[in-house]
Amino acid sequence: MICLQLFWEFLKIGAFTFGGGYAMLPLIRQVVLAHRWSTESRIVNFIAVSESTPGPLAVNMSTYIGAETAGVCGALSATLGVVVPSFLIILLISGSYRKFRESPVVKGAMEGLRPAVVALIATALLSVAGSVFDVGNPLSRANLSGAVIVLLASFLCYKKKHPILIIAVSAIAGMLM
Repeated sequence: MICLQLFWEFLKIGAFTFGGGYAMLPLIRQVVLAHRWSTESRIVNFIAVSESTPGPLAVNMSTYIGAETAGVCGALSATLGVVVPSFLIILLISGSYRKFRESPVVKGAMEGLRPAVVALIATALLSVAGSVFDVGNPLSRANLSGAVIVLLASFLCYKKKHPILIIAVSAIAGMLM
């Protein structure tokens, strides 16, 4: 029963979210917390692990949440749920998109989706930041300090260092803090 519920919830997330994994984060967070499949702090950990592993964020998140909730069956159910809508939509429109991509209606729809995607990504950023950086908590102040240091180091090393090196140094700094 839980696997069917995971499939259904992630199917809805996959079907009604445009803009990729970051745009899905607010919906994933809302569904996971509403069903009590996890806590706010564990969702932040899910995001960190999902970002650190190869593959799309939403697929990694759904797999991780499904596995934590119902094992291998849950991982498969949640992953299929989030992937099936995109697969079917691309299958249906791929043949006709070339024909209609210059249409003013299609161009207008795509232009209209951009601000919505930016808003969803900003919502995800704010919700994660709010749970990670609780200013009244000394540990959170250390997290904020660490984030600022990593951000500054990333800007300084932007063109000079490989992103994997920056991620590895950030992980080590986080463990030390």
